[in-house]
Amino acid sequence: MTHLRINPSILSADFVNLEAELQRIASADAVHVDVMDNHFVPNLTLGLPVVRRIQAVSPLPLDVHLMIEDADRWAPAYAEAGAASVTFHAEAAAAPVRLARELRDAGAKAGMALRPATPVEPYLDMLGELDLLLVMTVEPGFGGQSFLDLTLPKIRRAAEAVRGADRPLAIQVDGGITEETILRAADAGATVFVAGSSVYGADDAAAAITALRAAAVREG
Repeated sequence: MTHLRINPSILSADFVNLEAELQRIASADAVHVDVMDNHFVPNLTLGLPVVRRIQAVSPLPLDVHLMIEDADRWAPAYAEAGAASVTFHAEAAAAPVRLARELRDAGAKAGMALRPATPVEPYLDMLGELDLLLVMTVEPGFGGQSFLDLTLPKIRRAAEAVRGADRPLAIQVDGGITEETILRAADAGATVFVAGSSVYGADDAAAAITALRAAAVREG
């Protein structure tokens, strides 16, 4: 059985106490770090200097999600900062194949994200250049949104495209992931789940992570 990974998003964390907030999710697989520039999405979060500090104190590898314009220019620096994976948006990359190769050359896994309305089909031929495909299950920009079921067919098509491929490709979903929605995404073929408010909104983040793992697996 494929190992299902839970990557809590610090977008829902207390930014004043980030080091302590990272410790709350130490039982997860990675920490999802959302970088927003207030141009590609209508929100501004944090940038490279803060990511470098998070990298220095995090008990988990960094899964960086860049919701920024001009990803070709800025993304490689996050790989060079030590992020385990760096995901850029297809809609923000002029040369996604070249960028994916640059990220890998810098030592990070290369991820590419698609907004809910962006089809996967134009990118199927380049999936071999990626380690991770992120299917956004909400419109990117803000935490706490409800899961969009209309993205499930796209997740299924992406999962079918990578099934039997020469190299593994993780299918990540981000947005509205709760104990109620995670099974639907997993059944569609997702293997990595970004959860923000459902983890950080819980009194016990570790218990919330455990509950999400259990909810992602259909019994019987």
